[in-house]
Amino acid sequence: MPTTDRTVLVTGLGATTPLGGDVAATWASLLAGRPGARTLTEEWTADLAVRFAGRAAVEPAPLIGNALARKTDRSTHFALVAAREAWQDAALTDVDPERVGVVISSGVGGAGSLLAQHDLLRERGSRRVSPHTVPMFMPNAAAAYVALELGARGGAHATASACASGAEAVAYGIAMIRSGRADVVVTGGTEAAIHPVIISAFANMMAMSKRNEDPAAASRPYDVDRDGFVIAEGAGVVVLESSAHALARGAQVYCEAAGFGLTSDAHHIAQPEPHGRDVAKAVAVALTDAGATPSDVLHVNAHATSTPQGDLAEIEALRRVLGRSAGQVAVTATKSMTGHLLGATGAVESIAAILALRHRVVPPTINIDNLDPQVDLDIVRDKPRDLSTGPAVVLNNSFGFGGHNVTLAFRGP
Repeated sequence: MPTTDRTVLVTGLGATTPLGGDVAATWASLLAGRPGARTLTEEWTADLAVRFAGRAAVEPAPLIGNALARKTDRSTHFALVAAREAWQDAALTDVDPERVGVVISSGVGGAGSLLAQHDLLRERGSRRVSPHTVPMFMPNAAAAYVALELGARGGAHATASACASGAEAVAYGIAMIRSGRADVVVTGGTEAAIHPVIISAFANMMAMSKRNEDPAAASRPYDVDRDGFVIAEGAGVVVLESSAHALARGAQVYCEAAGFGLTSDAHHIAQPEPHGRDVAKAVAVALTDAGATPSDVLHVNAHATSTPQGDLAEIEALRRVLGRSAGQVAVTATKSMTGHLLGATGAVESIAAILALRHRVVPPTINIDNLDPQVDLDIVRDKPRDLSTGPAVVLNNSFGFGGHNVTLAFRGP
């Protein structure tokens, strides 16, 4: 019988984002402070209040093959691209498929495919609706296709917690290994929600920036003139392994996936609790789960979507939980470059946090022309910041509509 191993290691990374088609390109762009938002060129944008987004830097369909692409949603395309890179990066061979799990989550799933098929139904009739429609739009499709490709039979799951989905997937993967259900879990998030209905809905609820004249400067966390997030697409996937399994095969190890905290605000379906009460609890629970204290934390990759209320609630929460150690913590908001990948963002930002820990350098937050005076933590601005060597913990925060809060803790050597 497999033994329970509470030490979970990160051994593989994969991503496709507005900043690059893989992890290396995305990381290089983050360090260079390159924005990923661009003006949309589709005809359907003409009447929209928001006409820009973070399109993926590399189209995924040619990478997975046209035959598979035609019967799957774009969100699944991204997941497969990122999962393939992560699996290859982990160099996993001769692994027991019964001991491999998959957790790939999404906030929106295949909504784009569902809406497209609805349009087809109205325009051309019911016989033109694709027989692949249900597997295209079901929210577990990406997890299912990744599991099919890898032959993973240790469980395939898809959590759904809006913009916290990708981070919650990583937490679920940690729990799977700790419980003894799997030795390896391929986990993360994916999203392809750049669609006129979705953009219009977010814009009408005043959640998105409307800086159509300057998309590159639209995502501006912590700036006094921030006016909402920039929607983006892509995927992030990490490979988690039990320490026994990873060390037995001599795997490369990025870091330890040391802990997680999950809480809910029970405050409002879309607005954050204004003082970050349950965000602070999620951070505290993650630290306790990791066996860490605030003094161990050197860096936080913040959720920081560039919304007026959300940014400040998270800052207040971090200040409360970190206490006297807050001054040593370098905080960054990589959404200023990637945009907000909704359900994929927690996984992509986990990769950024993991690489910051591995390389001991924090990507900057861009577009802060006038720092909000209520933001009184150490925000890394304009250029990367070196981290000290030695043992350290970094955190990644992800929050979602419905009051979902997830904090992930990663520990370096």
